[in-house]
Amino acid sequence: MAHAVRTVTGPTDRVVVVGGGLAGLSAALHLLGAGREVTVLESDAAVGGRVGSYALGHGRRIDSGATVMTLPSVVSDALGAVGLTPGDTTPPLRFDRLSPAYHARFADGSALDVHSDSDAMVDEVTRFAGTDEARRYLALRTWLAKIFDAEFARFMDANFDSPLDLVSSRGALRDLTRLVTLGGFGSLGRGVARRLTDPRLRRVFTFQALYAGVAPERALAVYGAIAHMDTGLGVYFPRGGMHTIAEAMADAVVRAGGRVVTGTAVDALTVAQRRVVAVRSGADSYECDIVVLTPDEQVTDALLAPHGAAPRRRSRMAPSAVVLHGTVPSELAASWPVHRHHTIEFGSAWERTFREITGRRGRLMSDPSFLITRPALSDPALRIGDREPFSVLAPCPNLDTAPLAWRELGPAYAREILTTLADRGYRGIDVHFDVEHLDTPQTWLERGMAAGSPFAGAHVFRQTGPFRRRNLIAGLDNVVLAGSSTTPGVGVPTVVLSGRLAAERVVGPVSATRPQSRRRAVPGASRRGGEVAGAANN
Repeated sequence: MAHAVRTVTGPTDRVVVVGGGLAGLSAALHLLGAGREVTVLESDAAVGGRVGSYALGHGRRIDSGATVMTLPSVVSDALGAVGLTPGDTTPPLRFDRLSPAYHARFADGSALDVHSDSDAMVDEVTRFAGTDEARRYLALRTWLAKIFDAEFARFMDANFDSPLDLVSSRGALRDLTRLVTLGGFGSLGRGVARRLTDPRLRRVFTFQALYAGVAPERALAVYGAIAHMDTGLGVYFPRGGMHTIAEAMADAVVRAGGRVVTGTAVDALTVAQRRVVAVRSGADSYECDIVVLTPDEQVTDALLAPHGAAPRRRSRMAPSAVVLHGTVPSELAASWPVHRHHTIEFGSAWERTFREITGRRGRLMSDPSFLITRPALSDPALRIGDREPFSVLAPCPNLDTAPLAWRELGPAYAREILTTLADRGYRGIDVHFDVEHLDTPQTWLERGMAAGSPFAGAHVFRQTGPFRRRNLIAGLDNVVLAGSSTTPGVGVPTVVLSGRLAAERVVGPVSATRPQSRRRAVPGASRRGGEVAGAANN
């Protein structure tokens, strides 16, 4: 760390982690590695949170949340805190690098494979938009890599006690100066547009702003780091599905002597003299010296409010999404224009689409874009007879900006999505896609996500870096936050990092591997993942 940061005071031997998602499991592993006694309490029947799963027919499962994995090294670091590798857990983790990372389809009929390998991408851009644009792509790639290198240690992998931490040391000031020089605090959209002339390519390197909850023109260029992780460092998929990451981490917690208790919703904190002394779930009470809270902001604040420790102002939330999960006939899917693990199906509108879903008066997309996931193309073991798992994600406004009646609207909007896709060449999808689970802002809200958004607080300037909700709580001396609502923010690698940052608030700095913008290591075991093991330890 470039500067000393505050840690909790008092005893730290017994830790209760509330939430068995990636943030909570990461915090648990780092705390166990530092010699603490750790219990993880998860309200659902299984661990995972935003990387959980839904049951499908024939005993198979489909990922219920994130489908894009970057920086798998952060998972390896968490497992390494207790002396394990990805191959040591049950299930063992094997991360396969996707090539291409995405397939992009545009309304004019053109299409592009998005490769993280620079040579492959140069060839593809040359085919798609010519040699001059390929040279401009290389300049863009270099710029995004420089932003990532200048930003990672200072913004993503660091605790903040104050915005002054950004200039608290010579190294901090140097990195901040580099970011300013690179234009990191300007507009991401304009920064990309200055380097690329093809409007279709500009979309490929700015759609990631949606993860941060803002339109590309309003997103800070520092969030080009997300685009670099996607398009430069690589997108990965763990065999068996994204949910196996949480299952493997939970298994590692148990192997290291911790406890993971599922089906246990925390409903209150017992506080004495500014310290939480127990976490309560119904009639059960779990005594503790430290509490790490990882649920979404809405749930965390409900636990803190009775003790006067909840913030007075709620965060501005990111847009939401409607997601259709189910199965399709493999033979029919082979005739669709979706021959990659991830396909981005762009509508003709772009700026208007972002205005519709991110504006203060949100509206459904008038010309929608979709993220389509067909994971069995990467892992054939996911097929179910002659069918395979299939998901369609459509961004939409959250419930703060558009309080729509999703219980009634959801099924009708799902049908509209499938009709739109059928018109775009996915013939028969409106008939043969067996939608077994439909998520809308209402279902996200019912799972405790503020404003019905699975993307948590938007990364507007006042909620970025040192201005994002801190992971120490004013008014309570032994409570630490982790997860997407706090630093460093939204995304699979960032929430895993947030767990380590939370652990550092308890035990001080822990070692970790810093990813390199040009490194191509692929961590993981050599054997396939197996069945899910029980994560509870009595």
